[in-house]
Amino acid sequence: MKFLVLDGSNINMLGIREPEIYGRETYADLQRLVKETCANLGVEVSFYQSNHEGDLVDTIQKAYFDHVDGIIFNPAGYTHTSVAILDAVKAVAIPTVEVHISKMDEREEFRQHSYVRAACVKTITGHGLQGYCMAAEYLKELLGGK
Repeated sequence: MKFLVLDGSNINMLGIREPEIYGRETYADLQRLVKETCANLGVEVSFYQSNHEGDLVDTIQKAYFDHVDGIIFNPAGYTHTSVAILDAVKAVAIPTVEVHISKMDEREEFRQHSYVRAACVKTITGHGLQGYCMAAEYLKELLGGK
């Protein structure tokens, strides 16, 4: 079983960007945590982060051809703006869990709407980096140990 962890804009700045919202853990810390969780689940995992919308669309499409079984996706700022990313997730039909480190419903009004959510099997918000691990566990269960 293969999962892709896909992160949008500014996630590479974890630990630096607004630590009062996103915490002090870094992107490397996130990768270590998810790798450990996926190893315990017996799942192969890869990571991709980009600050560019088209790169994210290309990576979603590539996941289809690479036979990825599930996507854990934090679209970050593109959550609230990108129909192109929504369309890419819909096109590949790979079970995708939307993850957000902060509690979107407690943030600015414009951050409370997610375009990509319409194509996701689940959304996890407000659990910090653990939300990614929760997403991996959910996908593993959803896919039934495929």
